[in-house]
Amino acid sequence: MDTIISRKNNKKKQLAIAGIIILILTFIVYASFTKKKSYTVKKGEISIKTVQDDYFEDFMVFQALTEPLNSILVNIVEGGSVQEIFVENGDFVQKGQPLARLYNPNTELNYMQQETAIIEQINNLNKAKLDLRNQELSLSKDLIGIEHDYQDAKNQYDLDKKLYEQEILAKNDWEKTQENFRFQKERMNIIKQSVAKEKQANTIQIGQLNQSITTMEKSLAVLRDNKKNFLVLAPLSGRLSSFEPVLGQSYTQGQVLGKIDVMKGYKLVADVDEFYLSKIKKDQQGSIDFNGKKIQVIVDKVIPEIVNGRFKVELQLPEQENLDLRQGLSFGVRLVLSGKTKTTVLPKGSFYNETSGKWIFVVTGENKAERRTIKLGKENPLYYEVLEGLKPGDKVITSGYQDYKEIEVLNLEK
Repeated sequence: MDTIISRKNNKKKQLAIAGIIILILTFIVYASFTKKKSYTVKKGEISIKTVQDDYFEDFMVFQALTEPLNSILVNIVEGGSVQEIFVENGDFVQKGQPLARLYNPNTELNYMQQETAIIEQINNLNKAKLDLRNQELSLSKDLIGIEHDYQDAKNQYDLDKKLYEQEILAKNDWEKTQENFRFQKERMNIIKQSVAKEKQANTIQIGQLNQSITTMEKSLAVLRDNKKNFLVLAPLSGRLSSFEPVLGQSYTQGQVLGKIDVMKGYKLVADVDEFYLSKIKKDQQGSIDFNGKKIQVIVDKVIPEIVNGRFKVELQLPEQENLDLRQGLSFGVRLVLSGKTKTTVLPKGSFYNETSGKWIFVVTGENKAERRTIKLGKENPLYYEVLEGLKPGDKVITSGYQDYKEIEVLNLEK
């Protein structure tokens, strides 16, 4: 007798098999998406460092050159072509010593024309003064004549008065004498007032003329001094540097011909990356190594102008009296930005170029390193300050991550 098989049972079995297959496929897909990307690298090709608990000192190191403490530029006052050169670059010169002579025929002619014009104006002013003096003299002569007429009239008046009182002089003649005396008296008073006012006005005019003449004479003196500016003189005593004029070469007004260094002490001058502009302040202390000794340096001036991504810093050498310094010597300056603090530190490495300090590979086993998120703080030329993600004793890969920036696990092999 045949056995009857139920179709319903076959259908359930098929569904169960399909479900199992779907689960297997889902697991495979999930595993493929969640599996960490790995990369195999040889230990000899990487650098592994240990995170430490140590004192962290925020400092920086940069190169600086010695320069004279004080210098002054030798500028061209009057432009022209170089006619004579009296000294050489590197010579010691004294204040007022001729360095070079320039010549400019157009400027020379212009000076001559200005000098002639000023002299002509001075002559005209002196002539105006002379005219006023002559005018005063003429008035004085007129006044003398008028005073003489008055005195004659007065004498005649006194005489005729006596004669008239003695009834010797006629009344008509006496009246004529009185009228003439009155006229001469009033005439003299009026002329005296006029002369006094004229002299007062002339005195003011002469004073103004004298001021104008003084101004003209000063202008003439300045003009003649400017003519001497074709001769370039040393503004102070010291060593001449950057002095390289060429015979016949033309220089414009204000152009720098050289520099004079006052050989009385030195300073350090450095070009520093703009990243440190906000960190370097006046009076910060640092040190340099000189003949095996540590010498203190102090920031004296920070020049914030940024040129090609760098700014200038000037440093003092307080103990330079006993140092045999020379211009142009180069020193590595170690500048302290803050005091020592004990914290977790990570040795510096080129990994930072790819990660910007946001993650790092941490060695988690003998042959494995995993990517970990971290947070770094301050840095100096040796260490980064660790704020989060690492603890003392952790071993990390500090070499470059150029070949495995997207990798999450590194397999380390010998």
